[in-house]
Amino acid sequence: MRILIAEDDAIMADGLTRSLRQAGYVVDRVGTGPEADSVVTRGEFDLLILDLGLPKMGGLEVLRRLRARGSRLPVLILTALDGVNDRVRGLDLGADDYLAKPFALNELEARVRALTRRGSAGVAGVLRHGELSYDQVGRVTEIRGKPLELSARETGLLEILLQRVGRIVSKEQLVERLCEWGEEVSTNAIEVYVHRLRKKLEAGGVRIATVRGLGYCLEKPKSP
Repeated sequence: MRILIAEDDAIMADGLTRSLRQAGYVVDRVGTGPEADSVVTRGEFDLLILDLGLPKMGGLEVLRRLRARGSRLPVLILTALDGVNDRVRGLDLGADDYLAKPFALNELEARVRALTRRGSAGVAGVLRHGELSYDQVGRVTEIRGKPLELSARETGLLEILLQRVGRIVSKEQLVERLCEWGEEVSTNAIEVYVHRLRKKLEAGGVRIATVRGLGYCLEKPKSP
């Protein structure tokens, strides 16, 4: 899961970023309304955490433009404690949830889990593939009901492939989805992650095929 934080308070943005990264999310951040309005058009995020008091363009305008473009990206708005009218306007404009400042990080994480459970297209929280199951909210992978130990990178890679079963995903697409802005990850590193994940999935009969020159594909499970 990839999250964009649009927050101009550097201290708060740092705290949110650290907390969500520790929870296993890929997190990027911007500090102004125009930046948020621009980057959400790329379609690379699974959730937007949006402060309403952004400079140069307020959060409500960012939200209005987002929904006017037809985007279903889940949005969690952050508002001042006494900003009741802003919260109401935000929900009316299409926000999915809100938090009033100040708030506890564990509450934020719980709301993030709830929103990402639904996903931008209403995808179920648990993805199944043969004898493998993956809980997108708890980020837990199991084979035949037994937990499978995966690194954060391997978990992210599996999630991407499970969301695109039977479709080819290029190395460049994997880099874009797995890595934060400014993070240097080569396509060779992606090969290493795929190799490690492939070995761990073998016991469950889950196969990641390499399509030479194009990328990788999680094969559809065989019919019984």
